[in-house]
Amino acid sequence: MSNKKKIKKLFALLDEIDAYGRCAGKVNYDMECCAPEEGIEQAGRDTAILSKRIFKMTHDKKYVQLIRELHEDGEGLTDVQKHAVRHLYESWEKTKNIPPKMAFEMDLAYGKAYGDWLKAKKAADYSLFRDSLEELIRLSRKAVSLRDRQKETVYDTMLDDYEPGGSIAQLDAFFGALKERIIPLVRRIQKDGSPIREDFLDRPVPIPVQEKFSRYLMELEGLRPSATVLMTTEHPFTTHFGPWDVRITTHFYENNFISNIFSTMHEGGHALFMQNEPALLYENHTADEMTSAMHECISRFYENIVGRSREFVSLITPKLREITGDTFADVSEEELYRAVNIARPDLIRTEADELTYCLHIIVRYELEKAFINGEISVDEIPALWNEKYREYLGVEVPDDGKGCLQDVHWSGSYGYFPSYALGNAYGAQILRTMEKDFDVHAALAAGDLARILDWLKEKVFPIASLCTPDEWIRKITGESLNVNYYLDYLEEKFTRLYDLP
Repeated sequence: MSNKKKIKKLFALLDEIDAYGRCAGKVNYDMECCAPEEGIEQAGRDTAILSKRIFKMTHDKKYVQLIRELHEDGEGLTDVQKHAVRHLYESWEKTKNIPPKMAFEMDLAYGKAYGDWLKAKKAADYSLFRDSLEELIRLSRKAVSLRDRQKETVYDTMLDDYEPGGSIAQLDAFFGALKERIIPLVRRIQKDGSPIREDFLDRPVPIPVQEKFSRYLMELEGLRPSATVLMTTEHPFTTHFGPWDVRITTHFYENNFISNIFSTMHEGGHALFMQNEPALLYENHTADEMTSAMHECISRFYENIVGRSREFVSLITPKLREITGDTFADVSEEELYRAVNIARPDLIRTEADELTYCLHIIVRYELEKAFINGEISVDEIPALWNEKYREYLGVEVPDDGKGCLQDVHWSGSYGYFPSYALGNAYGAQILRTMEKDFDVHAALAAGDLARILDWLKEKVFPIASLCTPDEWIRKITGESLNVNYYLDYLEEKFTRLYDLP
């Protein structure tokens, strides 16, 4: 059989596999957005059954034979097809030694853990989630131990799944650089920073009004309304089932209107990535293969570099006043800009300001590195969490709900959290490159976000699924990741914002 026929046969199998994957994703989306509490466990089982079918199809002898043969000999395939085969082969290689029964057991455990996490967070009681977390860690470690190729530690191996080439050594250096410059800057602000008006931040804004503003922001970012859904969930996320069906979630707080603004901007950034990968990648089953940090780069770019810029705040202020009536009539554009950029250590990562955000990530990175590598037990997590928040952010954690239970991630993945901080650093580096091509701030002031999106569509989105992280950032900016762009950006912005000497 020629390679041309083999790839055609493989893609036909993938068409069916992807259909099952979309179905599983939609059940999961339903579970997290609108399933009643009593229905969550069943939704989890349904997802596990669909995933069981996917696992069987991607480990079938005919499927494996095709990807192995095409991986060994890709003559006649296009570059995109070769990349698709390489990705499929690597994914299979990581799971080929996992027994089907164990794979199904893991999927069931994920579903159960999500339900347990919801109950535990609601009750602010870690003990309700503790057993599920321990079981997931056990299963995750076992799955890694079955691989033919492993890195120095279990956590190193997991990091490599999210960011190829990533390692504890690399991240320790990266986070060390962040701590060295961010923590002193936070202390300077606390000591010498000019006060910022914030009395209006807890003024109530009805949820229907916030939802209307969310849709305005989504269109302003450049999302296609006919291909986008907005719903709510306990922990905001974005998923998609092709560029024509992208689903954003947010969480509304009546007395914290800015939370939804930046949640929508963040998730909208993910959605823009999903809607704007080239059709060629979807046609060849190689779309959405960018790393987590690449994705978080764009979401954090729109949330902070765009969304918290002086120009963007000025742009959206008239609309905010229009739909909220006289709620903010006494608030100037400058006061709003300064207020949405307040840098103050606090408890909740998703509500964190742009400056202290990475300190929240460092806490999570250090803890999951330790519990995945067996250096601490699950019973030690709450106390260590509280201790690190005291050390890095100077805040006291009142309960588990505002502490180690606040994120959904540990009910299903380990190694993702560093992606947020890496994404921040990538975004600042990309901004500096973008500024060489046009005046980004002038475009924002004019409301021309299309110019920013067009630049990303030309230089960032088309190559993300085809590159390693280092290849990607080098092709965009001409150099490997350089954390100093991000740290310089933070120091310049917050020194001016707080009138620091």
